[in-house]
Amino acid sequence: MTELQPYRFIITGGGTGGHIYPAIAVANAIRDKHANAKILFVGAQGKMEMQKVPEAGYRIVGLWISGIQRKITIENIFFPIKVVVSFLKARKIIKKFKPDVVIGFGGYASGPIMMAANNMKVPSVIQEQNSYAGLANKRMSKKAKKICVAYEGMERYFDARKIVMTGNPVRKDIINVEAKKEKALLHFGLDKNKKTILVLGGSLGARTINDAIIKNISKITDTDVQLIWQTGKFYYEEMKHKLKDNASKNIRMRAFINEMDLAYAAADVVVSRAGALSISELCLAKKPVILVPSPNVAEDHQTKNATALVKKDAAKIIVDKDAVHQLVDEAIALVYNDKLCHLMAYHISKMGMPNAAINIVKVAIQQMK
Repeated sequence: MTELQPYRFIITGGGTGGHIYPAIAVANAIRDKHANAKILFVGAQGKMEMQKVPEAGYRIVGLWISGIQRKITIENIFFPIKVVVSFLKARKIIKKFKPDVVIGFGGYASGPIMMAANNMKVPSVIQEQNSYAGLANKRMSKKAKKICVAYEGMERYFDARKIVMTGNPVRKDIINVEAKKEKALLHFGLDKNKKTILVLGGSLGARTINDAIIKNISKITDTDVQLIWQTGKFYYEEMKHKLKDNASKNIRMRAFINEMDLAYAAADVVVSRAGALSISELCLAKKPVILVPSPNVAEDHQTKNATALVKKDAAKIIVDKDAVHQLVDEAIALVYNDKLCHLMAYHISKMGMPNAAINIVKVAIQQMK
């Protein structure tokens, strides 16, 4: 295609940051490589992509779609109607925008738009972030041209002939964070001669991880370990109130950390949930990590994500129910074990795929008619 006929991409997916941020990373890679390309996002009305995508500088159209609730609700009664309405709107979107390819990242909105693309003979590509395939991606994979994955063994869910190992796209600033160590310590006001643990529970927060930290905070202050602690916005005020009697100059508590590259750079050890996006960032940040998989996710896929790293000696895992009693002790022991930290950092670095976004763009362009 020439400059007069720029590539046209529809990117769809959302509901959670794990679907949205990889999609935005791919859009950024398209824009970097093909400045004249036309990009349209399709999301679900009322979901976080409707805010995050415009903030990243892209246009998005919303579909009236949501997931099936596990219990009987009024929402489930409307679900078949939503699917039909969204499918018809998706057809109109494709007819008007005329994409050369549709890239789906999973989530509520990806189903109708991918169905419409397949129905209208528009090539489609799927990007599956987790080691366990999501429902929408499994259903759409039968007619997709290619499936981009981040974990080995995905032929359990998809046609092996369609699978391409690309990795998960992440933000560029996560790459080479080791060069930002001095800047990071200065940013957070930390002592370079002390060990630092970074605790993450996602943007909303993780109750178990927060409870594990606050109930064992004296162990952290007694060992003179520095803590960068993202509580998540739901738990910030509660944790701040509980911390006040144990306030320490070594603790940096935040509801949300915007400068994640600096947080990774400052950390000697990371404590995190095991979402696909978090793990992909940790692999590129090359940090030893203790993973506490969330038990409240479909098919326990976070445990499967974490196990993939543990099998390669790239991470430690603590199950959610044991975190309050074990997490802080394990984190302190690890942060002072330099030999094990270096070994884990080496193994996790081998799993990083810094060119994932570019590779997905290449795969998508190859499928264009």
